[in-house]
Amino acid sequence: MINIKKINDMQLEYDQLREKICNPANIADQRYYRRISRRFRELEEILKCYEGISEINSRIEDNLKLIKTEEDQELIDLAEEEIRELRDTLNEATEKLKGLLLPRDPNDEKDVIMEIRAGTGGEEAALFVSDLYRMYSYFAEKKGWRLTVISSNPTGVGGFKEIIFSLTGENVYGTMRFESGVHRVQRVPETESQGRIHTSAVSVAVLPEADEVEVEIDEKDLKIDVYRSTGHGGQSVNTTDSAVRITHLPSGLVVTCQDEKSQLKNKNKALKVLRSRLLDIEISRKEAEIARSRRAQVGTGDRSAKIRTYNFPQSRVTDHRINLTSYKLNSILAGEIDEFIEAVKLAYKNEKVNN
Repeated sequence: MINIKKINDMQLEYDQLREKICNPANIADQRYYRRISRRFRELEEILKCYEGISEINSRIEDNLKLIKTEEDQELIDLAEEEIRELRDTLNEATEKLKGLLLPRDPNDEKDVIMEIRAGTGGEEAALFVSDLYRMYSYFAEKKGWRLTVISSNPTGVGGFKEIIFSLTGENVYGTMRFESGVHRVQRVPETESQGRIHTSAVSVAVLPEADEVEVEIDEKDLKIDVYRSTGHGGQSVNTTDSAVRITHLPSGLVVTCQDEKSQLKNKNKALKVLRSRLLDIEISRKEAEIARSRRAQVGTGDRSAKIRTYNFPQSRVTDHRINLTSYKLNSILAGEIDEFIEAVKLAYKNEKVNN
């Protein structure tokens, strides 16, 4: 049952925000302007959805009146068929509105730090880290987000043992959060002489970026080591001890950064990653508590769970959480991952609606 009073209150808020957005004085404060613009778009989507539901109900009523007054059986049959179609559309729109009216996760608007690491599969896994990094780079570019590499550990043949980068933009965590997990690749490596398919695995972590207010870190809880940055094969990159390794003693988390020539910059980047990992641990703990009281666990629970398989011989990509398969592997690796992201988000919303 749709709460009409709530919809009316949203319409009032929407009208007020429209006036604020049109006021040039508010544009000067970019942070405030972004916040009200974001809320304006949220309300606009909800109100358009509700308007569509009202229109469908009106058309159903018109057809029901026609059936009661019409004598032509052919017109009655057409009206009954349209009513069936409209009711299906109405059910879909109502479920969408329920999802839109759910309380939003305050972390959805956060920027993120993404970590992609090679798992089983050796060099083939490292190459797939590079593939996924490019995929997310293309996707971020399409979204208008800014990507900044924080740390990387490249291999000699174009792969990465690990790459860590930040994504900055609108609703980044809300969009990317369900990419966390194990991504599996099945393909024939170039070094495979007999054409056998190898299976490798890569782990992806999506961490909401935390600021100093949200996650306070006591300097006494940190062990900070500095050392000289190195390149491939131990080759010295810098002549000063600019690389930084930070160990968070209470949690045992270790973060290293050596991409910058400045020790201070490397330390700040490492602390940024550490704060985000600590916030992610807290979010995961809360999600696990919620998941224990629900039947489904889309997007929550074990971060080591296999979520997606990329099969090169069949040009197939399968998301195992929602049983969605696409045969557009090349397009997906070129950043066309909207279908998967939106489908998993919808499954998560439906789960919350039904529990």
